[in-house]
Amino acid sequence: MKHPLGSPYVRDQISLRTLPLNEKRLQPEGEFVLYWMQSTQRLEDNWGLRLATIEADRVGKPLLIHQGLDPSYAYASARFHTFIMQGARELALRAGSLGLTYRFALRRRLDDDRRVLDRLAARAALVVTDLFPTAGVAERSQRFANRVNCRVLAVDSVGVVPAASFHKEEYAARTIRPKIAKLVDLSIEPVDDRAPKRTMTPSLLSSLGVEWLDIVNCDIAAEVSRCEIDHDVRAVSTHGGLSHARSKLDGFVSDGLHDYSERRRNPSDDGGSSRLSPYLHYGMISPLDVVSAVRTNAPTEQGDAFLNEMLTWRELSLNFCLRNPNHGALSALPDWVQRSMDAHAGDEREILYSLDELDRAATHDPIWNAGQRELLETGQMHNVVRMLWGKSVITWAPTYAEALAWLLHLNNKYGLDGRDPNSFAGIQWCFGKFDRPFASRPVWGTIRPMSLERAHAKYEVADYISRWSQDVSERQLELV
Repeated sequence: MKHPLGSPYVRDQISLRTLPLNEKRLQPEGEFVLYWMQSTQRLEDNWGLRLATIEADRVGKPLLIHQGLDPSYAYASARFHTFIMQGARELALRAGSLGLTYRFALRRRLDDDRRVLDRLAARAALVVTDLFPTAGVAERSQRFANRVNCRVLAVDSVGVVPAASFHKEEYAARTIRPKIAKLVDLSIEPVDDRAPKRTMTPSLLSSLGVEWLDIVNCDIAAEVSRCEIDHDVRAVSTHGGLSHARSKLDGFVSDGLHDYSERRRNPSDDGGSSRLSPYLHYGMISPLDVVSAVRTNAPTEQGDAFLNEMLTWRELSLNFCLRNPNHGALSALPDWVQRSMDAHAGDEREILYSLDELDRAATHDPIWNAGQRELLETGQMHNVVRMLWGKSVITWAPTYAEALAWLLHLNNKYGLDGRDPNSFAGIQWCFGKFDRPFASRPVWGTIRPMSLERAHAKYEVADYISRWSQDVSERQLELV
């Protein structure tokens, strides 16, 4: 049985997930409630949209869903613009059938109109947006809330369990896992979503003076080409949107979950990992969908192995980035890592590479180069290879600080799941976050080491290396 939208269950969940960003009052003269869609780019299982719908009905006003895309975000590129706009097209196609008013605005150049959102807020009774600790969302939302005259609320739809359930930073999977286990069943109870009772009239929409993009009928590639962004980071074959995310999920559930514990360790096995991280990062698919599908279809042992990643580590990553403002710095690492880095800062590195050499996949190791080329071409990297990729740079960069900065740069520049809590936590894990000390070694200190040489024997990498061995520029020429 689904909980109605105004039920005590829904209100309790919303209360846990909502953070006021200012103390300004709801504007009774406002003409609509505005849901500013940022990091939760979906219409289902969206707690921000649910709150906006409830509030719109409470004050007797229509609801407008606004999504904007501009060139000012960090690492803005054709790759990310294209993926987001593909998802937006699907949102626009489906919104009408759900009784929702959705509009998409594209700011092409940095000197184009920057005040679309402010003008919408000036006529809104209330603004609801997404709570997200990375990718600049939190900072952008707070600046907006500080300058507008109406109340602004941020709502957490990122995790399965409300992030506010964990009041402090959790330091390891073992500390958060039992807490999640107590809350997960309650958190995935289904909700009967519905449209708001009032709809935006055409006259009200036209009076707002916003040049929304006809995202359904436009040529996305042509629109992206007109944007003042990095066009060297090209669009990839992975297609944005809920239907593509669900297709990936269906394929993984029907194939990849069988023998998942073993297959996930094989980079040459395309079906051994879900490849859902880009869709989860942009909120195009709900983590609840993923958890429910796995629980329903997977053998218990294999399902538990995947859910340990999907639930435990993903929720731990979100908690880390929400509760630790230094999640992108070495200062976020535990004391034992700090002592280790201090003791081994002067250790001689046997091999040193520059950031440019790493960017071009120009190292001596074929596994590392293959992983970097996969990232360059597809915006993704197999999880096993990503661990080796991150660990190796610790020993190849002149300092620990440069190693961290370079890894974040490469991941955020090329990864479709870059700038995500999972990305920050995964890279910090390479430096010892959420881990324990090991026997001391040069450069590594007491950080867990990983050997590329051993990986050649431990993992089935021959096919993976062969697939990604060719120079990226050569492969692109073949595609022309």
